[in-house]
Amino acid sequence: MVAKKSGRDDDIYSVYPRYVEEIKIGPPFLTRYERARIIGVRALQLSYGAPPLVPIEVVGSTSFIDIARFEVDKGILPVSVYRYTGPGRTQSIPLKVLVESSKKIFK
Repeated sequence: MVAKKSGRDDDIYSVYPRYVEEIKIGPPFLTRYERARIIGVRALQLSYGAPPLVPIEVVGSTSFIDIARFEVDKGILPVSVYRYTGPGRTQSIPLKVLVESSKKIFK
């Protein structure tokens, strides 16, 4: 984890947050637009022959979208969501952190 450059809150934050409290840009959960984009990209990868990260029997379907949705919902994809603001602040948030916080918020 990268530390802040100075003591001010509006400076660069940690690159890979490990806790929900460290998410400083955007909502502390996976938005529907981010989720749709990740599912779409992963379904396209699967349709081009990428191996699924879970057994097909666990998913219960052979549809690429269903497999991609299962992988996103369980947070097992090794991807990060890159968020930024106009003034130039950026933050890369692992999918697993966003999925875990979504489960806590939307129970």
